[in-house]
Amino acid sequence: MRKLIIYMLSFSMMILSLAGCNTKNKQDEEANKDKSDVVNQEVSTLITNFSLELFKNSFTSKQNTLFSPLSVMLALAMCENGADGETLSQMEEMFGTSVNQLNKYLASYKEQLAVGENYKLNFANSIWINDNTISVNNDFLEINNDYYKADVFKQLFDQSTVNNMNDWVSQHTDGLISKILDKISANAVMFLINALVFDAQWETIYTEDQITEGEFTSISGESQTVEFMNSKEYSYLESENATGFIKYYADQKYAFVALLPNEDITLDEYVESLATNELTLLIEEAESSQVNASIPKFQSEYTTELTEVMISMGMVDAFDKEKANFSKMLSGDSIENIYISQIIHKTYIAVDERGTKAGAATAVQIDTTSIAIEEPKSVVLDRPFIYMIVDVETSSPIFIGALTTIES
Repeated sequence: MRKLIIYMLSFSMMILSLAGCNTKNKQDEEANKDKSDVVNQEVSTLITNFSLELFKNSFTSKQNTLFSPLSVMLALAMCENGADGETLSQMEEMFGTSVNQLNKYLASYKEQLAVGENYKLNFANSIWINDNTISVNNDFLEINNDYYKADVFKQLFDQSTVNNMNDWVSQHTDGLISKILDKISANAVMFLINALVFDAQWETIYTEDQITEGEFTSISGESQTVEFMNSKEYSYLESENATGFIKYYADQKYAFVALLPNEDITLDEYVESLATNELTLLIEEAESSQVNASIPKFQSEYTTELTEVMISMGMVDAFDKEKANFSKMLSGDSIENIYISQIIHKTYIAVDERGTKAGAATAVQIDTTSIAIEEPKSVVLDRPFIYMIVDVETSSPIFIGALTTIES
């Protein structure tokens, strides 16, 4: 009898222990989820802030524009790990957080990216060092490997290095960006490169009877005959100055967001009016209404140099031969003064009936001085408009651009 009582007590304690473990596990899961939600919100705010500032400071309605803010941010974040003093302070202020926090945010973001059979967002990073020219700090390389998995290539800079860099970029953008450089200047000692590719099918692929010919009016007023893809969508966007819609890619992990400015406001005025909080809320609080949506088939290539844009955003000293402080990039026995001489950004996008393919590459060059309603809405993108590809989880833009004319 005594043994039976002991057994029953032991069994009861085991059940209570298991129950306690389950409760603790559930609490831990909820705590981790809350922590993940906070990180996602902070990452979203950082990326969206940077996206809009980059877009607004470089936008021109004279041509099609397209940026991958994420690509630019990743290339500059690697560079920031080598900055110190006022140069570092200016970069941290531009990004809105410390370099250590930015490293953690972007590494966490990478881990959470959705990848499936019919969609992907991949990016890769690399550091190219002119061998026998500078001595690079191993801590700088290790940090960028830890957070950004950056490949490191050390070789004498010549035309073969240009070819190798271009091959690397092409490989990591599925050939959408075939090259990032034509040549390397004599003063170049390092390149920090990001390559990014997005490839996704629509949630519902367009059928032949959904493709019609129509007229797109370019920014210059020219009428262009193009093919439009017509569909019914159910996420309607409306603000004081624009209407638009959200069209999802497979599994609704990523989405195409279109914003068509009202006819009484110019594209320039609309871009200037965009604000982070309003844009995020506009996407997150989309109205569940039927939208008769028409998207022109289009493809666009864009190349730009971002020095002046970054200076206008507050990152000044990094480009100054005398004031730049990237001492954390170099080992103790290096005496060279190094600075950013240029930031090359290239993008490509193709939108058709099956989905969207987009690629981006950013190279930072371091030099030395040595629900349906009764009446459905209608949004026809038949004149210049803003568009984005967003990560649905964070509502943050991966690509942001303006279509002002249809390229042949």
